[in-house]
Amino acid sequence: MKISKAKGTLGLMALVLASPFAMADETGWYSGINYGETKATIDDARITSELLAQGFVTTSITDYDDDNGYKVFAGYRLNRYLALEGGYHNLGEFGFSAATVPLGTYNGDIKLQGVHLDLVGILPITDRFSAFGRIGANYTEAKVLFTGTQAVNVLTPTAEKRDTNAKYGLGLQYAFNESLALRLEGERYRVDDAVGNKGDVDLYSVGLVFGFGGNDRDPPPRNVTPAPERMPMPMPMPAPVPQTTCADLDNDGDGVNNCNDKCPNSQAGQAIGADGCPVQLTIDLKGVNFDFDRDTLRPDAVVILDEAVSILQRYPQLRVEVAGHTDSKGTDAYNQDLSQRRSKVVYDYLSSHGIDSGRLAGPNGYGESRPIAPNENSDGSDNPDGRAKNRRTELNVQN
Repeated sequence: MKISKAKGTLGLMALVLASPFAMADETGWYSGINYGETKATIDDARITSELLAQGFVTTSITDYDDDNGYKVFAGYRLNRYLALEGGYHNLGEFGFSAATVPLGTYNGDIKLQGVHLDLVGILPITDRFSAFGRIGANYTEAKVLFTGTQAVNVLTPTAEKRDTNAKYGLGLQYAFNESLALRLEGERYRVDDAVGNKGDVDLYSVGLVFGFGGNDRDPPPRNVTPAPERMPMPMPMPAPVPQTTCADLDNDGDGVNNCNDKCPNSQAGQAIGADGCPVQLTIDLKGVNFDFDRDTLRPDAVVILDEAVSILQRYPQLRVEVAGHTDSKGTDAYNQDLSQRRSKVVYDYLSSHGIDSGRLAGPNGYGESRPIAPNENSDGSDNPDGRAKNRRTELNVQN
């Protein structure tokens, strides 16, 4: 099983040492720290598909796709328009929990941290206010933990990967004075999730910047009062709009994404195959009948059950109830026991032919309480044909 995307989106405050952008210094060193929120999109369609390939039907997925993160950085402003910046980033922890049939849960968690190096381009707007953009590389460590409960057994619970990928971002900065500035920015980190997939992590952050560098600007002329500067309000960078594809959509809610769904209008509650179409049983499973007062399989019943095994193997997400019945001859207690034995012999036959017991509800016996034909004629005489139909075991598909 794989988690396709990590989280992304940092944002909040950063305490830093240097004002590279729109501060009084044209060149000089700076450093800092940003703190904020992270958010990511989990690839639910891939998780659902891979669980189905292992024989599990996903009934629901809960994504844990937001967290807090931070970065610590230092840099050098080369001139009015360029700077180099590097540092450490911690993007937080993300995960999911998928509920399955057969009953169980499949859980995944990923932690991301690493270092980065950027080339920063600066666009001064006023002496104090500027915009900037960055492009660079990040070297990020991903640690993944998988767990399962009940029917879900995870064979490889941990994975770890370090890899170098691209990163980029945009931002705004306002300088209060030569040493202190406020920064607001958004960044995107490309990361490897340690199980063979790559995803984008978006980071939005706000921070304070402190500078310690030279001042190449000429002092203002004497007896000249500088014009007051208006402080524009920093505007937060809008979150990127994720690109939605058919693999991300399941319009009819049947658990099969639109790319693979050949029956896009299937109804809720139906048994659905891997192609998104309702599963139709092509044989009458209610025709597994027994001789009077017997719980052994007849040759015709074996033929029908072999066909049922073939269908169940073709559709591994199907779950059926094994239900035994009798006619009305004999006491209630005896018929209850007989129906239970008839159900068990069918249950054991399916299990011995490779059908997992987790897909079989029962064996259940209903005695003579659920006839499908009259045991007696309207004049009170015996109805042998009706009794023969009632001596049966059914396979009822469970939704």
